[in-house]
Amino acid sequence: MAAGIRLEQVQKFFGANEVIRKIDLNIEPGEFVVLVGPSGCGKSTLLNLIAGLETLSSGHIHIGGAQVDDTPPRDRDIAMVFQSYALYPTKTVRHNITFGMQTRNIPKPDQEAAVDEFARLLQIDQLLERKPGQLSGGQRQRVAMGRALVRKPAVFLFDEPLSNLDAKLRIEMRTEIKKLHQRLGKTVVYVTHDQIEAMTLATRIAVMDDGSIRQFADPATIYENPADLFVAGFMGSPPMNMVPGRLVWDEGLFVVPEREHEGGLRFPIPAAAAARLGDDAGRKVVLGLRPETIFAAGTELPGPNRFVFEREVDVVEPTGPDTMIVFSVGGQDLIARVRPEDARAPGCSFRFEVDMDKAKIFDSETGLRL
Repeated sequence: MAAGIRLEQVQKFFGANEVIRKIDLNIEPGEFVVLVGPSGCGKSTLLNLIAGLETLSSGHIHIGGAQVDDTPPRDRDIAMVFQSYALYPTKTVRHNITFGMQTRNIPKPDQEAAVDEFARLLQIDQLLERKPGQLSGGQRQRVAMGRALVRKPAVFLFDEPLSNLDAKLRIEMRTEIKKLHQRLGKTVVYVTHDQIEAMTLATRIAVMDDGSIRQFADPATIYENPADLFVAGFMGSPPMNMVPGRLVWDEGLFVVPEREHEGGLRFPIPAAAAARLGDDAGRKVVLGLRPETIFAAGTELPGPNRFVFEREVDVVEPTGPDTMIVFSVGGQDLIARVRPEDARAPGCSFRFEVDMDKAKIFDSETGLRL
């Protein structure tokens, strides 16, 4: 059975340093929740609090409806997979997987049945008599996952499990972890600093910064409707373009970028968004534009709120299926994602088209989306 997790005003101090700032979080049974954020934001500490590897300074943690504030890790019905594989080098794969079951005096037939089941599931059934030193990084991580899976816990906790793998293996293991979740239906809390991992794995993402959760939502909402400038800038590769400016009313609402020359660009705000912003002319804002919402003029289906402008190409970055074009607005670099056949060489003039229906407006002082 999968178990839900509920955090109530969870707080953690290391000395005088508050590293977790009274977090409330409700994770439903069977969810795959990813804690994502930059190094030092508190995501691993929060995971360790759920695991019982760190003690709470204040607040409460519930797993499966039971309060576990003072419950030792072994009694929380959890299993954890770490960044380091932490395998016993002198034991075979089989013995690494069964070691925890042996210490809990699980009958040998049950141990063998569990090993057979999960070794097949993880495609390591041919490796059971090898030792960790004879395995690749990806195989060792599968063994570490197998050791966690055989416990059949209600909750799995992953602490940056793929960070030691190369790029190709990371993608393969990411797919395997997602398949496992879909098949087993267990609750997963997964820590990473990699926003691509977060977007591809999670049913919901908790974006963390400085010990707090800035937004907790499904991947589409996080990407399309970020709550603030931090989330908008952290989630996405390449990141969202941020254009500081001010609102100007001139028979419609516009964002005029800072340091843009007189008579330069004015990004028109669609009528529905302008009505929501109200009479805010003169307000300092940040205009957020995802790279894929800026493309070569005339190459996409027509839309009602498109804005065409011309700029010189500064840098061209081919990535295979897309090409990134870097250009300048108000002295600031912006990135457009275009088709390779539409790209132009640096120094050439380029006609860009931007879908203003997908633009985001943020308050420059609070950072909150308006």
